[in-house]
Amino acid sequence: PYYPCLEDCLKSEFMSLFQIAEPGESRAKEACRGRVVGIDLGTTNSLVAVVRDAEPTCLLDEHGQALLPSVVRYRASGAPQVGREAKHSAFEAPHDTIASVKRFMGRGPADIAKDGTAQRFGQYRFADPAQFSDSVVRLLVAGPGGLRAVTPIEVSAEILRVLRARAEEQLGGELEGAVITVPAYFDDAQRQATKDAGRLAGLQVLRLLNEPTAAALAYGLDKKREGKFAVYDLGGGTFDISILDLCDGIFTVMATCGDTVLGGDDMDLALAELVLARHPAGQKLAEQVSRDPGRSRKLLDVARATKHQLTVDESTHVDWEGATVTVSRQDLATAIQPILQRTAGPCRRALKDAELTAKELTGVILVGGATRVPEVRRFVAELFGQTPLCDLDPEQVVALGAAVQADILSSERQDALLIDVTPLSLGLELMGGIVEKIIPRNSRVPTGAKQVFTTYADGQTGFDLHVVQGERETASECRSLARFALTGIPKMAAGMARLEVMFLIDENGLLQVGARELTSGRAAHIAVKPSYGLSEEQIEKMLVKSFEHAEGDLRKRALLEQRVEAERILQALAVALTQDGQLLSEDELQPILEAKAALVAAKNGVEHRLIADCITALDGISKEFAQRRMNAGLHRAVAGKSVGSLEQAVHFDEHAVPKTVPLSE
Repeated sequence: PYYPCLEDCLKSEFMSLFQIAEPGESRAKEACRGRVVGIDLGTTNSLVAVVRDAEPTCLLDEHGQALLPSVVRYRASGAPQVGREAKHSAFEAPHDTIASVKRFMGRGPADIAKDGTAQRFGQYRFADPAQFSDSVVRLLVAGPGGLRAVTPIEVSAEILRVLRARAEEQLGGELEGAVITVPAYFDDAQRQATKDAGRLAGLQVLRLLNEPTAAALAYGLDKKREGKFAVYDLGGGTFDISILDLCDGIFTVMATCGDTVLGGDDMDLALAELVLARHPAGQKLAEQVSRDPGRSRKLLDVARATKHQLTVDESTHVDWEGATVTVSRQDLATAIQPILQRTAGPCRRALKDAELTAKELTGVILVGGATRVPEVRRFVAELFGQTPLCDLDPEQVVALGAAVQADILSSERQDALLIDVTPLSLGLELMGGIVEKIIPRNSRVPTGAKQVFTTYADGQTGFDLHVVQGERETASECRSLARFALTGIPKMAAGMARLEVMFLIDENGLLQVGARELTSGRAAHIAVKPSYGLSEEQIEKMLVKSFEHAEGDLRKRALLEQRVEAERILQALAVALTQDGQLLSEDELQPILEAKAALVAAKNGVEHRLIADCITALDGISKEFAQRRMNAGLHRAVAGKSVGSLEQAVHFDEHAVPKTVPLSE
């Protein structure tokens, strides 16, 4: 929504948080009272749930199934097939059948190569990005006049339409709202893409809810548990770990971490490669499969069925391509070890951010179909030192929690309040390329923050604002979210302008940024629409790199800050000498020039402490000169004026000197 004043927007968002806790005051409750649902838009399967008689329950299809396979088949004529029908016919038209589309949400063509699952066996045809003006990934599928390009948003909307139709048929009317779940570690682009898919499917999206939070909500209310819980969510294509504090119906997310391209699909791929390696045809067959999308689809389907069978049996026989391959549960455990190890790092970081040890946890909740694998449960038990809780269906628990949240938003329920967090820090680039974090990671949402900045040079008439996301100290090492400019401010001396920047994260985790120059009143704001070409690997590595490079980043930041300060002082000194150099004798000028030369040399070096020492030295040597300039300036200012007029003109600024941001001429 458009807000003419970002400050009003901030107040509105904070009110929405209070409205969850104060029944009867929420506009969402009044507008959406009635047929509301929770939807788990999953990588492998999707579900829709509703609260009936105070209990959440998943809605079943005509075959008595709650799970809808997240598969869409496009045809040259007729509407797309969705669900089991599309899944069973995937071998007939592998290029026109899209599965695991969630892994493409909010991503660009350059990112696809980094996620080998889609490309390993050549399942999809990707459109040439040069034909389009944006950076959204597109897949080529059958259409009425030949091939047509569809976005992941459109594919996801087809799945959501089927779930919407199922709910409307069983609830007896048009839906009035839906809560859709997303992985906790989804970034702004992925969240926006999910929300757009909901709107495209004709849904009023009340809230985007993090999947681990939804699971904890369903589990906590069902089991009446209290304490600190870890939610280990390993789905078909994403992994999340969240640490939550459950107390008196308040669900506070303490920390979150994860990987948006890691899940059961990777297990299927690992098992498929194991089957290929053990097949008598060996490498020759592997090459044939890589060139035949239909056969690769069959292989992955066989691998998935084998994985499911090994959750029950110790070993099974795989009949494929004229041979029988025996695979044991231990074989599966060995094949997926690298995948499980990738989940350990985010788990440890989440515990560290929450300032907890594994022993302090009340329990560990398993979420996601991939957690049915016995080796996953053994790994989690070893990682956290306790047997995980899995008595609720891990494939349904997220949808059940989403239904509870939808019910809270649309009714008078008071038994739960959700307090979620933002997974990565948000900030602005300052002079020298350093980052000033405005909203730190793991801040509770919705939230907002303000900070005042100033100009760097004399006569500047605008600010160039660069919004970034990440944990590193320099903008080049963080992800760029948006750039916008504030122009038309009057020319002033350096440090005189006051730019107030406001960041707002709404309850869906989406960002808005506003800026206002306080002297002139000029303002600008932007609803951040991040580029869809996001590298998921970059997001996963952001926190890792922030720890690995913390010491070096701090040194680099200190150097950049001292260089900026040195440049400011040198410019000010140059102006002072030009205007009032006659106040100094030759003997007094020489030490100042020597200190200036020393600062210039230090500024070009790499020792931030040396620059600071040179700044201090120059300040000490030029102090007498500064006092003479001040006295001369005061003399010029008061000459010919009355005492009364001078008293009215005096203004003391009690605020600290703001930092500087990049400027436009």
